[in-house]
Amino acid sequence: MRFWLGASFTETDQFVELAKASDRCGFDTLTLSDHIFFADYQSRYPYSPTGAPPYDAGTHWPDVWVTIGAMAAVTERLRFAPNVYIAPARDLFTVAKQVSTAAVLSHDRVSFGVGVGWCKDEFLQTGQDFHTRGRRLDEMIPVLRELWKGGTVEHHGEFFDFGPLSIAPTPARPVPFYIGGDSEAALRRAARIGDGWIGNRVYSEEQLDAVIADLRRYLKEYGRAEDAIEIVAAVALVPDPAICRRLEDKGLTATMAAPWWLATFEETAKHGNSVEFKIATMERFAEEIISRV
Repeated sequence: MRFWLGASFTETDQFVELAKASDRCGFDTLTLSDHIFFADYQSRYPYSPTGAPPYDAGTHWPDVWVTIGAMAAVTERLRFAPNVYIAPARDLFTVAKQVSTAAVLSHDRVSFGVGVGWCKDEFLQTGQDFHTRGRRLDEMIPVLRELWKGGTVEHHGEFFDFGPLSIAPTPARPVPFYIGGDSEAALRRAARIGDGWIGNRVYSEEQLDAVIADLRRYLKEYGRAEDAIEIVAAVALVPDPAICRRLEDKGLTATMAAPWWLATFEETAKHGNSVEFKIATMERFAEEIISRV
């Protein structure tokens, strides 16, 4: 079992210190989320009964790739992944250049958590078609893989059409794709062309069981081995070594946690949102959980 730090809703100036602590404490990957802007969205947030997102205009959404570049510069082992980056809201070559540069600067410590997104408002403002986003991502992923191999690439598809060209720099090793989302389309995409699946909310153990069963069924349908992809998710259980081993036996390869959310009410009230408090909870989590699993 590996441990990913879920650092969404973190203030921008805390990421570098959290990355240093993650590197030291034994976390495998640090994740951060992606939104382009906040507005009075016309789109309904799909993970809330009210349809309202759990953030407001004051919530920080720093650029994923700039932030990963800064964190990579002060760490040695830690990997980084967006959870998740809405690639179809951008053009193909912007995505290709940003991810490949981050991968090179981090010495291949980038995993590409990617999804289709829910916020139509962001697509409208970036000039991308919201309604074809799934099909465009299906075409985008293999094209990105080819571009990141280096050398000349030519592609003529439904959404992307270009003659011979190349980009540089390109990573020394393949960038793994972790497909986000738990719709049937997302799970099928992960099973068909993903290197992993990453959950983008907190799952009960029963919900996780259902997702793993679906992924295994789709993997078999597409002729891939049951263990062909990584499975990463946050689970609504207070972690302990026995629970982590049980989840690993079920097929979870990495669990995601933000240890400061596990602190007591009294601790949180006393220390607030300080980076020092967050790091203290990470150190405690590393001692009590990571070192014992």
